[in-house]
Amino acid sequence: MTATLVAKDLAGGHAHRTLFSKLSFTAAPGDVIGVVGANGAGKSTLLRLLAGVDTPMGGSVSTAPQGAFIGWLPQEHERLAGETITGYLARRTGCAEATAAMESTAEALGSGAPGSDDAYAAAFDHWMASGAADIEDRAPGVLAELGLTLPPATAMTALSGGQAARVALAALLLSRFDLVLLDEPTNDLDLAGLERLESFVSSLRTAVILVSHDREFLARCVTRIVELDLAQNSVAVYDGGYDSYLEERAISRRHAREAYDEFADKKADLVSRARTQREWSSQGVRNAMKKNPDNDKMRRKASTESSEKQAQKVRQMESRIARLDEVLEPRKEWVLQFEIASAPRSSSVVSTLNDVSVTRGDFTFGPVSVQVNAGDRIGITGPNGAGKSTLLRLLLGDLAPDTGTASLGSSVAIGEIDQTRSQLAEDQDLGTAFEDAVPELSAAEARTLLAKFGLKADQTTSLVADLSPGERTRSGLALLQARGVNLLVLDEPTNHLDLPAIEQLEEALEAYEGALLLVTHDRRLLDNVRLDERWQVQDGQLTTGVLA
Repeated sequence: MTATLVAKDLAGGHAHRTLFSKLSFTAAPGDVIGVVGANGAGKSTLLRLLAGVDTPMGGSVSTAPQGAFIGWLPQEHERLAGETITGYLARRTGCAEATAAMESTAEALGSGAPGSDDAYAAAFDHWMASGAADIEDRAPGVLAELGLTLPPATAMTALSGGQAARVALAALLLSRFDLVLLDEPTNDLDLAGLERLESFVSSLRTAVILVSHDREFLARCVTRIVELDLAQNSVAVYDGGYDSYLEERAISRRHAREAYDEFADKKADLVSRARTQREWSSQGVRNAMKKNPDNDKMRRKASTESSEKQAQKVRQMESRIARLDEVLEPRKEWVLQFEIASAPRSSSVVSTLNDVSVTRGDFTFGPVSVQVNAGDRIGITGPNGAGKSTLLRLLLGDLAPDTGTASLGSSVAIGEIDQTRSQLAEDQDLGTAFEDAVPELSAAEARTLLAKFGLKADQTTSLVADLSPGERTRSGLALLQARGVNLLVLDEPTNHLDLPAIEQLEEALEAYEGALLLVTHDRRLLDNVRLDERWQVQDGQLTTGVLA
C-alpha cells in the first residue's frame, strides 16, 4: 500500500522558539522530496512532526489512508547495547513493533477481551504488510548483497562505522513502509552503498521525504526541494531537482536583493527631496520676513503663497513615502568563515611507505610502496573496510608496519579530522578541551574562534562527548584554523556538515597550499576540490594515478 502525506500551515520548533512556520506541501506516491537548510533550521524537527513523534506548534499533518505505515529512520549516532544485527533490522523496519502489537492483541483475543477480534485483525494485517513474517528469510540475502557476511547474532556495537552503515542500508532495503522519512541516509556509505541507495530510492513507488547534505545524491534522486531558511525566517517549496533548486534560489535571492535596493533607493530619494522642500519652505518664510519690512501687502501675500506651495509639496512627498510598499531587507545569513592556517614548509618528502604491510586477523593491507611530497593534493577513495584508514595511520606514523619501513619527514605539522572526530578530549567541556589543545591562544581568543564556527555558550559548556556530530566537526575545523599545518588529513570531512559549511570548506581547501590527503565518498567534493592524484584502495591494495 502507498500513502499520500499532506502538511498544511505546519510550524515547528523547541520550547518558545519557532524554527519554521506556514509550511505546506503534499508528498504523493513516487515523490522524492529533499529537505535542505542550515544546521539548526529544523530539518530533523520537521521529520519528527511528519512521523507523528512530536506535536506541531501549529498546522497539521495528515495521511491518506489514515493510519498509513510511516517509516521514520532518524540518524543513529549510538548503537543500542546488546542489540544484534537481527534485532536492529527488526526494529528499524518496524517489524519488531508490529510483531509485539500482534502478539499483544493475540493474547487479548485468547482471553476473550471485548473488541479483541477487530484489534487482532488490524494488528495481523499490519504485521503482514510490514514484512515481519519473512524478514529473517530475506535479511541474509540483502546483507550478503551489501558485502556483509557476519552472523546475524553479531552485536551492533562490534561493527565498524562502515559495517553499521551497510546494516542501516539493509534495514531500508528490507522495509515495506507506505511512506519513508530518511534523516541523513548517506552518512558513512561508500560509493557502492550510495549507488545502491540511489537505485532503491528512485525505484520506490512510495513517497520519500529525506534530509541529506550529499549534493550528488540530492541531484540524482529528488523531484522537489523543501527549503527551511533560518536566516530569512522563511520556508519555500521548489519543484524540480536539486540543481534546478540551486538555480531558482539564486534567481530568487538576486530578485529579493534587487527589489530591496530599488525600494531603498526610491525611499532615500523621496526622503532627500522632502528634506530639500522643507528647507526651501523654511527659507522662503525667513526671506519674506526680511524682504518685506514695509507694509507692501501684495509682495507679502505672494511670498506667503510661495511658502505654502513649498509646504504642500513637502506634504505630498511625505504622503508618497508613506504609500511606498515596504520591502524588507534580505537578512544576511550566518556563514562559516573558514581558512586553514599554514605552517612553515616541511621537508620536500612528507611521508614514505616502502614495501609496507599490516595484518589484522584475516585482513592484510599491502604490501604498499608510496610517497607523499610537500604540496601534493591526493584524493583517496575505496569501499568501506578496504584499508583507507590503515593507509592514513601508516602515513602519519600512528601505526607501525608488520613488514617494510615507514618514515615521516621533518618539520611536518599535521592537521587532521578523522571519522570519529576525536581530536578533543571527550571528558572535558568543549571550551576547556579547545583551550588545552591550543595553549597559544588566550581563553577569550579561543572562545571567539569557536563562536566564529557557530559554537557558542551552550556548546562550549557541554562535554565534547555530548556534542552533535556536526558540532564536533566544526570544532575540528576550528582547530585547523587555530594551528598552522602543512599536511592536512581529512577523513570524510563533509559528514554532518550542512551545505553552506561544505561550500566554505571547498573554498578553504582551494586556498590551502600544503599537502592534502582527502578521504571521501562525497562525489561533488572530489570534483570541486583541486587534486593532483587519485588513489584507490581495494581489498588492502593501493592503486595510484596522476590526474590530468
